Amino acid sequence: MTDAASVTTFVMEERLPWPDDVLATRLDGPFDTGVIHDAGPRRECSIRKISALGATLRGGVKSAPGDEIAVELATGHRHQGTIDWVDGKEAGIKFKQPVDMLALINRNLISQPAERRTMPRVELRCRLHVKWGADVSPAILRNISARGLQIEGAALPPRGTFVGIFIDGLIVPSGEMVWRKDKLAGIELLEELSWTSIIPWIREIGRKEAR
Repeated sequence: MTDAASVTTFVMEERLPWPDDVLATRLDGPFDTGVIHDAGPRRECSIRKISALGATLRGGVKSAPGDEIAVELATGHRHQGTIDWVDGKEAGIKFKQPVDMLALINRNLISQPAERRTMPRVELRCRLHVKWGADVSPAILRNISARGLQIEGAALPPRGTFVGIFIDGLIVPSGEMVWRKDKLAGIELLEELSWTSIIPWIREIGRKEAR
């Protein structure tokens, strides 16, 4: 982990974490670090996205599609897989065995200093409502972290608007629309959202989807 907040995304859906939207591919980090183990010497890399089925790595990948590889996370856990694609400075890895994402997020939290423990960025989809003044508009959550949300909606307020966010089962502090691009928008929360609130909510969403 780095001193600055990591923008590595933990994808909760059962899918490979690609292809990406343009905004995601432009992220420069900082990301969680990892170590690549293959036929050559061990090399450091950055983990931009990870899901139960695979990961998008940046830097350090010198192998070709189809090659065997293992990715060691900052928590010390190693996951075996194969390279699915390589594109410039990034590569997509398919895991041989699915990863328990909730357990992975919990290990990520435990690896952080207790006094600075912060919920990482989590990608999932659910409905929400955005309220500003007398207006209320439905939207879709794209990702959420301790400090903010990325949402998608057809009728969102302009950048600089202070908004209330209403998500079933989760109490979210008010925030400010800090960027807007077409139907996508980023909201910076005025108070940090506690990981002790987000984890049970994610677990409940997983239970509902499993039914």
